[in-house]
Amino acid sequence: MAISKEDVLEFISGLSVLELSELVKEFEEKFGVSAQPVAMAGGAVAAVEAAEEKTEFDVVIIDSGDKKINVIKEIRALTGLGLKEAKSAAEETPSTIKEGISKEDAEAAKAALEAAGAKVEIK
Repeated sequence: MAISKEDVLEFISGLSVLELSELVKEFEEKFGVSAQPVAMAGGAVAAVEAAEEKTEFDVVIIDSGDKKINVIKEIRALTGLGLKEAKSAAEETPSTIKEGISKEDAEAAKAALEAAGAKVEIK
């Protein structure tokens, strides 16, 4: 008579923690394996997460350049900020202008700000 997986699981569920620990050690010795998690498993998960494409971007002004008035106007056009807030964003660099936007929108905002004379990064 063949033993099914369910029979094995039923038997194991009836063991105490100490008996189960001993059984695992015997499996490790008999089959030359380890029940310890592999260190690469965490690294592999991190690599997969890093490989996922970023979907949200921030537009950051690094330097508003010599033409601050043009940069302030462009900040106001992109964000809807008032004059005081836009001026503050242009002068207090680095300053995040847009957060959590698509790559296309970030590229468009960067191009507009650079055309106005600012030095811009997308993060």
